[in-house]
Amino acid sequence: MTPESAPVIQKAYELSLWILPKVERFPRSYRFTVGDRITAAMLDLLTALIDAAYSARRDAPLQRAQQKINTLRFLVRMAKDLHILGVDSYGHVSERVEEIGRMTGGWRKAATGA
Repeated sequence: MTPESAPVIQKAYELSLWILPKVERFPRSYRFTVGDRITAAMLDLLTALIDAAYSARRDAPLQRAQQKINTLRFLVRMAKDLHILGVDSYGHVSERVEEIGRMTGGWRKAATGA
C-alpha cells in the first residue's frame, strides 16, 4: 500500500461504517432500491481504492473509484430529495464524498503524472 492511499482508504472505510447503518433504516420501499445502490456504490468505491493501493497500474481502479464517487453524489442527493435521508446526514455524507473525491483525484493525478 502506498502512503498516499492510506488516508483516502481510511476515509472511505469510515464513511462506509457511517452510511451502512443509515441505509438499514431507510423505509422498506426505498431500502432495496436506492439503499442497495448506495451500499453497492460505497463498497465498490472502497474496493476500487484498495485495488489501486495494491496495484502497479493505478489509473483504472482510480478511474472506477471516481465513477463510484459521482454515482454516490447523485444517489445521496436522491435520498435527500425523497426525504429518506435528513438534511444534516446529507450534508455530512456530501462533505465526506467531496473530500474523498478530491483525495482520489489528487492520487490519480500523481499516479499518472498528469
